[in-house]
Amino acid sequence: MSVLKQSSNHPSTNQHVYDQPFFKSLIRRSSNYLSAGYPVHYTGPSGIGKTTLAIHVAKQRNKPVTLLSGNKDLTNDDLIGAYKGYSRKKLNDNFVRTVQKIEENVTEDWVSGHLYEAVKHGHTLVYDEFTRSSPETNNLFLSVLEEKILPLYGSKSKDSHVRVHPDFRVIFTSNPAEYIGVYDTQDALMDRMISIPLNAMSLEAEVAVVMERTKMKQKKAEAIVRFVREVKKSMDEKEDFLSLRASIMIADIAEKTSVRVDGKDEAFQNLCLDMTYFSVLSMTKDEEKARKIILDHCKKV
Repeated sequence: MSVLKQSSNHPSTNQHVYDQPFFKSLIRRSSNYLSAGYPVHYTGPSGIGKTTLAIHVAKQRNKPVTLLSGNKDLTNDDLIGAYKGYSRKKLNDNFVRTVQKIEENVTEDWVSGHLYEAVKHGHTLVYDEFTRSSPETNNLFLSVLEEKILPLYGSKSKDSHVRVHPDFRVIFTSNPAEYIGVYDTQDALMDRMISIPLNAMSLEAEVAVVMERTKMKQKKAEAIVRFVREVKKSMDEKEDFLSLRASIMIADIAEKTSVRVDGKDEAFQNLCLDMTYFSVLSMTKDEEKARKIILDHCKKV
């Protein structure tokens, strides 16, 4: 379990990113939904910044933030807790020389689960990539969100459940259903959250993210974002095709290796090809066509 603690009151380095109209509206709406008691769900392709945004929104509530990552091996014991290991106390009383008294006490140790701690103490839980966990494991959230209780079945606890703290809130993130390693989510759980897609960011928002992640100047960052967008447009802008991460990687490598952001520069052309060729080829199935599409758009930078 990761509990994210509040840092100082100085503005974060990515504060200007969330000053963009796209993010300001999104953050304001999300905060309102959470304040009203509803969980928020950010969904979109990998690399678009769902987790970073979820943590940012969670911290705005000024409550402890718990980060939980979904995976297929996540169990109820991980979420609720379990008795794991033993503690042994042994007393050897030989006060009277001719009498030896030995007392031994063995007890099981309780280890609280991620969800248990967040529910009990009123944390804001960021459940990252929750669809990577099995639906059976995620069923616990139905009771948490609807009945406001966390069942403790299977924990050998004397209590049957824990009441959900009034301050407890959840922000979910997920990739689209067609991603590898993702489970279909039960409708009952989806019906209890407000899902907000993040696959349609504005140009200004994408540029701001690239600038924040790579420290690149605006003019160069915008040129790279436009290049990736044009390549996507030529492929009918498939949702899972060339995410924002492609722009970030091109910008980051260009900055770190002093590659000029110039479509006439061979090093920049090779960088654009290396970052996008495989994705474009997977769509066109034609090597020459893939290279031509990339280089045609790259040379316009």
